[in-house]
Amino acid sequence: MPLWKIHGDGRTVAPGAVVRPDERLNWPATIAIGVQHVVAMFGATFLVPILTGFPVPTTLLFSGIGTILFLLVTRNKLPSYLGSSFAFIAPVTAATASAGMGSALAGIVAVGVLLAIIGVVVHTVGVRWVDRFLPPVLAGTIVALIGFNLAGAAHNNYALSPITATFTLTVTILFAVVFRGFLGRISIFLGVIAGYIFAAFRGELEIPNPLLDDKTPLQLIDQADWIGLPTFHLPDFATPGTWTAMAMFLPVVLVLIAENVGHVRGVATMAEDPKINKQTGKALIADGLSTTLAGFFGGSGTTTYGENIGVMASTRVYSTAAYWVAGITAILLSMSPKFGAVINSVPAGVLGGITTGLYGLIGVIGIKIWVDNKVDFSRPVNQYTAAVALIVAVGGFQIVDQDSGFELGGIVLATVAAILIYHLGNLIARLRKTGADDPKPLEPVGPLGGDPEDA
Repeated sequence: MPLWKIHGDGRTVAPGAVVRPDERLNWPATIAIGVQHVVAMFGATFLVPILTGFPVPTTLLFSGIGTILFLLVTRNKLPSYLGSSFAFIAPVTAATASAGMGSALAGIVAVGVLLAIIGVVVHTVGVRWVDRFLPPVLAGTIVALIGFNLAGAAHNNYALSPITATFTLTVTILFAVVFRGFLGRISIFLGVIAGYIFAAFRGELEIPNPLLDDKTPLQLIDQADWIGLPTFHLPDFATPGTWTAMAMFLPVVLVLIAENVGHVRGVATMAEDPKINKQTGKALIADGLSTTLAGFFGGSGTTTYGENIGVMASTRVYSTAAYWVAGITAILLSMSPKFGAVINSVPAGVLGGITTGLYGLIGVIGIKIWVDNKVDFSRPVNQYTAAVALIVAVGGFQIVDQDSGFELGGIVLATVAAILIYHLGNLIARLRKTGADDPKPLEPVGPLGGDPEDA
């Protein structure tokens, strides 16, 4: 029995029809759509290793491997590309600065293992408990605070070349506003290309960069081989600062849960197949395994990608065959050191312009979760859940013990504050309203919209 049935005539999708996950078009069309998925994810996926100092080819390799692993775990029933998660940028940057890349990789591994365990629980008992622990006001707050916490990092790059950064940001916004459909969804990718060309005309590719061993970007590209294996790094669990650094990664688990649950529900709705919702637990397991594998060998943590949902929405093709093509294509691209050198040579000004918009968009996605779910901000508990957490994150609050080296950064403190304020506040409200013997929730559950469904 073939893995995929041929949809219609194999070449086109009739108006109002969809190509379901167990169907495909002919192979030329499927390959073209698969490559389109690579282009869609690329603008976001390559930025994470650039911003965190991880090898780009290694991250690309494990995004491709992770995508194939995801398809295997979900048994070809759930289309998804696993690209680099922006939720890892802040903790990886902080952990690398304080304890080294090995400690940051250990944090990624810890997130992956915990996410996989949660996936097993969800697959066994259902997703409803996740909805109750992570309602819309909390999900939106945690996503938003991670984006806004990175404002300082964006400013640091922007300040290095304000002219290039402003040009890059302006062009990126114009691409997003002017273009519709696929081109609009890859505005970040197009903005980087335009900014790179602008920086080249300004001579920024001929300036020695200490991050490139004092080579110019052009020298780095020229000296790189066309074909070669990615660079691998191992996690370090022995460094004293590692276990403290790992605490910074725990909020990322909550973001990955929200992203995966939202992805499953979104695909189930668009593909007109409610049975896809039953893959929620397996999606979490697969993303957890992918993140764990990437962390063990030097890649960035992964997540499901909204960019690729956009491609599916525009093409109406939800075939998992296209994602096999995308995963394999990413693996092949990772085998070119010269390709990685081109990506590593992106000037700081370009990154400053892109991240100014990108980090803000992460924050806005959190706000969108509030809006889509009609979060009631007339309730004081919701007001303080968001207000305190965002100020702690944006302000970069820290708890540091100089003697022991123990440190908790803004993201951890903000996330803990949000969770405690929300759940303790609602517990007190329930006790006051109904009495301790008859607790009832005062707010609908379902972090990404709709009624919660069991996995």
